Amino acid sequence: MDITILGIESSCDDTSAAVLRNNVLLSNVIASQAVHVKYGGVIPELASRAHQQNIIPVVDTALKEAGVAADRIDAIAFTRGPGLVGSLLVGVSFTKGLSIARNIPMVEVNHLQGHILSHFIDLRDRTLPHPDFPFLCLLVSGGHTQIVRVDSPLEMEIIGTTIDDAAGEAFDKCAKVMGLPYPGGPVIDRLAKEGDPKAFRFAHPRVEGYDYSFSGLKTSFLYTLRDAVAAGPDFIETHKADLCASLQGTIVEILLDKLIRASKETGIRDIAIAGGVSANSGLRDGIAEAGRRRGWRTFLPEFKFTTDNAAMIAMAGYYRYLRGDFSSLDVSPVARLEELQATHSQKK
Repeated sequence: MDITILGIESSCDDTSAAVLRNNVLLSNVIASQAVHVKYGGVIPELASRAHQQNIIPVVDTALKEAGVAADRIDAIAFTRGPGLVGSLLVGVSFTKGLSIARNIPMVEVNHLQGHILSHFIDLRDRTLPHPDFPFLCLLVSGGHTQIVRVDSPLEMEIIGTTIDDAAGEAFDKCAKVMGLPYPGGPVIDRLAKEGDPKAFRFAHPRVEGYDYSFSGLKTSFLYTLRDAVAAGPDFIETHKADLCASLQGTIVEILLDKLIRASKETGIRDIAIAGGVSANSGLRDGIAEAGRRRGWRTFLPEFKFTTDNAAMIAMAGYYRYLRGDFSSLDVSPVARLEELQATHSQKK
């Protein structure tokens, strides 16, 4: 029997709705918010207001593109967290309203698990490659950097995480220091293709186990620019491509070092990446090259599944639906991953 899931994503500054039938994507609509560009970062209050304006037309468009009426939806999967509380609240409240109006069950989704499970989405016109269980997933975004052991769609263990800043934050903060526009990660990626990744050396933090740290790298980058600009005010402009290439190369090297170690010590050779930074060309090339050298099967998400999107939320919701893991109407959004994990532990 076919299961049709409506996914709702509103954790940050993208309002998205998607329709999934089993694991086949029928539609995936995203409304982005350009208002934050001039501020150099996401303004939470502006984000939640934009979600309120976007969510009804986005859901309506997703249903129409999928050719599915609202009364044919089996469940609504929504992002409960982690994310910005104001933004999450819009998605959660809309889901509750639609659930009551149409008598459709709700399924809450961990946003990060959604990124990981995007590897199991298929398209109408083709089947995409899927990893086998268990696999390791390097989840890299603006707010999180983790190595996750995935034993099943509902069994995941974080075996490594950042102890301070995320890799995506390092990209964006260093871009801001160089005067690059927001979001800085894609700009660094573009400029890095024109530069020498060995032109500059930045700090490689030493952290035990599979954990990461990027605060020292940001400090090293800042001090390099401070000293060089003091000697020559045009330093950043004349070395921009090399700075970007060296920064990107350092971040990718740090990410791969721990991932390679985790693969060796667990014996797992199916390796995936997910999250916003998984769109970075340096990381994608690095994972692919490491896979060729080490005999991994590597899984790189399609670019449309790297950013925040409701397709991944619907995919994660589908697996929870199969287990009968439904949410009650008193559910509330959760900003931090630790709070989300705590509430799930209480349920058990």
